[in-house]
Amino acid sequence: MLVFWKQRLVVLATPKTGSTAIQAALEPLSVMTLARPPELKHTPAYRYQRFVRPYLRAAAGAEFTAVALMREPLDWLGSWYRFRRREEITDPARSTRHMDFATFVRGYISDPRPAFADVGRQAKFLSGMKDAPLGVDRLFCYEAMDDFVSFLEEKLDFPLELPRVNVSPSGQLTLPDDLRAEALTYLAPEYALYNEIV
Repeated sequence: MLVFWKQRLVVLATPKTGSTAIQAALEPLSVMTLARPPELKHTPAYRYQRFVRPYLRAAAGAEFTAVALMREPLDWLGSWYRFRRREEITDPARSTRHMDFATFVRGYISDPRPAFADVGRQAKFLSGMKDAPLGVDRLFCYEAMDDFVSFLEEKLDFPLELPRVNVSPSGQLTLPDDLRAEALTYLAPEYALYNEIV
């Protein structure tokens, strides 16, 4: 999470949406960066609304605009699958190195989820408190990163070039038709939100 005081802007770090590259490019401009541990870096919108937003409002005497990115839901799962194929994942219960994408997706839609597929949900991360459907003021599509970059450049009055960092290894992301259909049904809350921004 990045906080820009003068611009009254907060950028939430939705996992697997380029947050490490965004942080690397913009951290020198931010007045507050929550980068470690991942639980703080990836502060979800409902926690931001409950804890951080009131503090910033009280300190600044003004509201901050919170923005975030969202990734196409199946592609988001593919990114998690590939990320957990890295050699650095030494816990075999969390690694996906020795499985195909279909096994990962089956794990993700099962209850309870196995550790290797326990990666949360974008819809929950982006939700607000109580019955608020969205916990940020503006949501951008990861697949249209240029729009997000343009927004940030305008708000921050700073030319932005995102570095390639934290890139996941390659991996085959095909699914059998029946599993794909089941996953799409399971991901309905994500697609409902995603389809509002594409």
